[in-house]
Amino acid sequence: MAFSLPPHFTSIQDALSTLFGSRTKVAHSSRVAGGDINEAFALTLTDGSRIFMKSNTRTNEAFFVSEATGLHAIAQTNTIRTPRILCSGTDENIDGGSFLLLEYIDAKNRTSTYWETFARQLAAMHQASTADFTPLGKYGFIADNFIGAGKQINTQQQSWIAFFRDCRLQPQFETASDYFDAADFRKITKLLDNLDTFLTEPEYPSLLHGDLWSGNFITGTDGKAWLIDPAVYVGHAEADIAMTELFGGFSPSFYEAYCKAAPMQPGYHRRRDLYNLYHLLNHLNLFGQTYLSSVKRIIDEYV
Repeated sequence: MAFSLPPHFTSIQDALSTLFGSRTKVAHSSRVAGGDINEAFALTLTDGSRIFMKSNTRTNEAFFVSEATGLHAIAQTNTIRTPRILCSGTDENIDGGSFLLLEYIDAKNRTSTYWETFARQLAAMHQASTADFTPLGKYGFIADNFIGAGKQINTQQQSWIAFFRDCRLQPQFETASDYFDAADFRKITKLLDNLDTFLTEPEYPSLLHGDLWSGNFITGTDGKAWLIDPAVYVGHAEADIAMTELFGGFSPSFYEAYCKAAPMQPGYHRRRDLYNLYHLLNHLNLFGQTYLSSVKRIIDEYV
């Protein structure tokens, strides 16, 4: 089945009329926590149902198209839950002018096997077919998207190592160039030129969440982990696992169950920091010099 994009509307009312019926309107709106990039609201409709809305400026409309596309890609694997995407769109009558409508999640208590189930479902996502997402190659995605507020390049390539060099590390190093001196650039050049001595091609391409830390999954209505706020692309599954370890890590039972469901290639722990260099560079570019020492430490680790 070919991959299709979620619907996009030119007003909230058009979206509601199409999705819920011509008489449906917003009866009540209340602000909720929604991260540091977007405004977020719980909308109660005239039929009594509730939906979740993110809003941002009109110029950031692409954020929501990308998020909807990423959630839709994950959902298409039929492996792990995400909030149902209703639509994205624009409307000058709301805060900012662009919006994303999603299923409203009433979280339940976590199941007793929460972490083990999360791991097995993520492994199943990583093992799902990726053909619909990379028709022009093996790695990348059908469109560029975002990693947090940073642009993420997804030009499709046949080689994972080439993709990670050209579309992940190289653009971040270029954006962060003001932080480095001539000696740093010699090390960076050496690292990029010899990336194939550190990384390995995966046994199969995997759809990745792309930004998998503790803030980007929630407990859903079934008491299991649901993925949110993706930065999806097709790559090496261990890049997702590396990201889970960057900011404190998940439960040990998660990693044990994941490795049983999808055994890691030998040498993963020697590659982990190199994958996370991408995220630390992105943080350096978004949030500043606080992350520079961590970036330089990893460069020195490999060169």
